[in-house]
Formats: sequence, structure tokens, C-alpha cells
Amino acid sequence: MPIHGVASSPRLLAVLMSCALTVGAHAGAQTTPAATPPAQPAQAPSAATTQAVSAVAVDISAAVRGQIVGCPAALKLSPRAVCLYVKSGASTLRPLIKGRLAARAAGEWKTSGKASTLLVTAKVGDPVNAFVLLSALADQEALVVVDAVQARAAAAPSAPAVPSGVTRGQPYVLGSDLVGVVKVTSLGAGKFRLSVVDQPALTVTVGQRKAQLEGGSVELPLAPATDGKNLIFPVSGLRALGCTVTPAGKDLTVACGTDSVGLKPIVF
Repeated sequence: MPIHGVASSPRLLAVLMSCALTVGAHAGAQTTPAATPPAQPAQAPSAATTQAVSAVAVDISAAVRGQIVGCPAALKLSPRAVCLYVKSGASTLRPLIKGRLAARAAGEWKTSGKASTLLVTAKVGDPVNAFVLLSALADQEALVVVDAVQARAAAAPSAPAVPSGVTRGQPYVLGSDLVGVVKVTSLGAGKFRLSVVDQPALTVTVGQRKAQLEGGSVELPLAPATDGKNLIFPVSGLRALGCTVTPAGKDLTVACGTDSVGLKPIVF
């Protein structure tokens, strides 16, 4: 069955064009993204998607005995779309088409105004990869469109989760980033010991600014946090260990005694 053609009847062309804007708004809202700028090449349809549209169109054409026509440009369909002009009412065609597709129909017809849409698959059990758009042109005339379901744009990567207790906008470092200058030991129950050579060890508790030094206590500027595995320590708290912090562009140099390390702070 050929899948391209142009309606030869002037009346048919007029009828199709008169409904194109109405149907186009319905089809575009459900299945097509914004038009691609001319400077960007269109993405080539996959063989599987093209085959799915062709297979569904062949089945529907055999059931409704439609005439293949050129799809109105106002519908903004993909190049693989197939349009059929059928001399039957929409109310008759909806159960006929759904019955023909049987288990390949995904759900029921969704109707808005004079247009109805049905999602379908090329084979039972396959993901939905095509749709049928049915629009009433007159009491006993309808336009049936078969086209591919447009793939949704890839979801934008979600922002990293902000650990509980951190202060937004403030720089932090991971305990593992301090290797070489500070020894970080997990004590369990949200407690960590930070040790620097020739300095008293500092014991901190996640979510608490009060920390324990050997023989006393100290108030940290910000409370430490954790991602469930790593200690997330405020840069400003490193002074409690006798360390100095020097900015180096977007990085920091942390010096504790005679040892130093360059690292990139984390700002949530």
C-alpha cells in the first residue's frame, strides 16, 4: 500500500484544509514538540518507528476503506505520518478502528471537540510508539491520521540533594578531601574524630556546632553534616584544628602544620 498521495478532489482539499487548524491544535498539544528551527537538521526517524506507523496505517486502512491523502501542513505531523480520508462518521469509526487494533490499542479514545486520539503499539506488548488521530469533517466524512508518538525530551538532571543540616551558600569539604592533612575517623552514631599532627583531636557530631577537644570544648561556626557515608565539614571549622585556609581561585589550599592540600570546596 502506498503511503503518500494527494487528494485529487478540490472539495476534499477544501474540507481538509478547513479542519486542519482545529485538528492541528489538538494533535500538536498531545504529540508534537515546538517546530525545529530550519537551521537544525531534523532527526531521522528510526526504522522501528516508521514500521510501526506503516503497520498500524495498513490495518486501519483495510478496516475503514479510506483514501490516502496528503496530510495538511497545519497539522505539523512527522514525515512518516499517514492520512486517510474516510466517508464515514467519527462515531462509527471509533469502535471500528479500536476493534481492528484490538489489544494493540493502549487505553481508550481521548476526545476533545471534533478530534479523538488513541495511542497504539505496532505489536502487543511493545511500548506505545504511534497514535491515531480521528477528526470529524462532516456527518459522514472524517480524517484519520496515523503518526509516531514523539519521544519526550530527556529529563533535566535533578539537582543534587542537599544534606540535612548544611547552610546554603557556605563552603564545605568532604572528610575524604582532607587526606594528607587531617585524619578523619568515623566513630558511629554521627560522630567523627578529626586529628592533626601535634594538635589535640577534635570530635564532632553531625548537626551540632558544639565539638569536643581533648580537655575542653569548642563552638564551630557551622554544624558538620553527612551524606550518610562521608563527613561534610564546614571550611570555617578547620580553624578549630589549627589549620589555615587560603583561597586559590575557585579552589582552596588547606594547611595544617607543615602539610597542605589543595581542594575544591562544595557549596550547596
